[in-house]
Amino acid sequence: MTLIDIILLTAMVVAASWTVMTRSLLKSTIGLAFTSAIITIIMFRLKSPLAAVFELSVCTGLITAVFVSTISLTKPLTHKEIIKLSKDRVKRFWYMPVIMLTVGAALISLKLPGDFKMPLKLAEGDVRSVLWNSRQLDIFGQIVVLLAGVFGIVLLFKERNKR
Repeated sequence: MTLIDIILLTAMVVAASWTVMTRSLLKSTIGLAFTSAIITIIMFRLKSPLAAVFELSVCTGLITAVFVSTISLTKPLTHKEIIKLSKDRVKRFWYMPVIMLTVGAALISLKLPGDFKMPLKLAEGDVRSVLWNSRQLDIFGQIVVLLAGVFGIVLLFKERNKR
């Protein structure tokens, strides 16, 4: 693992933490875009250009635009409501940095079999066969990103319905 990889992973953890812990939904959306952009760079470094382009276009671009437009249609919170929600959020998620650091350390120390720096072999077939036959890790990453987005939207609407 190079110094650039460590810097990118650290920046991703910081951006993701800021996204979750910030008080403002707009700042949180911008943090999500930063996190997604860093993930895009990591995917390019892992020689996964198709997944990286998808992450950049859909997650960094489209999702950010949808969130910003949704936020502009919602009623802003008062200062007291924001402080109360922030305190509640800190009480609920105080353990998240510890879990993120533990999982990160475990993943760094984990020696996975196989070569994850496979070249993209588009010459051997169409995109569908390349993705399903030789780029399963890319598919898994996209599924995780998609489920995280769905989970975030569910929490956003759940919190909105409580008010």
